[in-house]
Amino acid sequence: MTADTHPGPGMTADHAMMATGTRMGTRSAARVEAMAARVMAGERRALAQAITLVESTNPAHRPEAAALLAALSPHAGGARRIGLSGTPGVGKSSFVETLGTRLTAAGHRVAVLAVDPSSARTGGSILGDKTRMDRLSRDPSAYIRPSPAGRELGGVARRTREAITVVEAGGFDTVLVETVGVGQSEAAVAEMTDVFLLLLAPGGGDELQGVKRGIMEIADIIVINKADGTLKPQAERTRADYQGALGLMRQRQGDAPGYPVALTASAATGEGVDAVWEQVTGLVDWRLAEGWQARRRAAQADAWFRAALERGLIERVHADTAMAEALASMRIAVSAGRLPPDAAAEALVARLRLAMA
Repeated sequence: MTADTHPGPGMTADHAMMATGTRMGTRSAARVEAMAARVMAGERRALAQAITLVESTNPAHRPEAAALLAALSPHAGGARRIGLSGTPGVGKSSFVETLGTRLTAAGHRVAVLAVDPSSARTGGSILGDKTRMDRLSRDPSAYIRPSPAGRELGGVARRTREAITVVEAGGFDTVLVETVGVGQSEAAVAEMTDVFLLLLAPGGGDELQGVKRGIMEIADIIVINKADGTLKPQAERTRADYQGALGLMRQRQGDAPGYPVALTASAATGEGVDAVWEQVTGLVDWRLAEGWQARRRAAQADAWFRAALERGLIERVHADTAMAEALASMRIAVSAGRLPPDAAAEALVARLRLAMA
């Protein structure tokens, strides 16, 4: 289910266009239909084109993107969605590559949506994940898509949710969402995935205090990476510290017995990586059997719909010349202290209501 149209069962591309108030031409509709067919046939070039389309910030591309998502949504939703985050330098990309190559060797098809940090000044992004995951990027059963985080909080690209729909429709049964790093908005990652992994480096004491409680509360599995060589004993001590901290937290809805859990692993040697995946699949299977995952997916779809609705309303304000001018004027008044923020917002909503009447 996509955020832009929130289609119901059997919703077609034409229905999506009616939902967005936009009609595509015959040529555009045919192009979308052909692209959807190629994505579902597993064509990598079509997959890249489709994600580029749904990630586009050009308003002119939104009708085709909405139609494409509506066509692909009935064929998505069956993959395991795994979110990964961690402190800078902890080895997220190395861990993803090691895990990914083991999964493809076992017959899985793995898509990695790697969100790179963007420059706050220029908006540019290095997008170097394919370089860091050299082996996995050459694996025919894997697909790596680096995307710029832009100005989104928590390192989640604006259209990451839609990209998940595309790769799932393309036949990938495992989706790994690697994010920029630990931050207060990492909850956004947990809300769009089934299991959230937090990767940390060996360390104890003050290191434990350095991780915000909010991150600990949303982590399903904590992985102490780089547990090899001389760091292995320290990694085990760190694991024990975090396991103890997790035991003091209130049990969350959707926690299987024994979760959340802290483990050690080494992306360099591969030791412990299989055990991490066993914990992931064990938790996913338990949540499926308990019906928790179905409820979670439904709640995610509703949240994505509301987010898309709010975004659409804001875009409409900016697209309308009169509304945009009113918005600019009110922002100046609010900044100067001549108008309370709430009153300004209410006035703008009232103008929008009249414009839509």
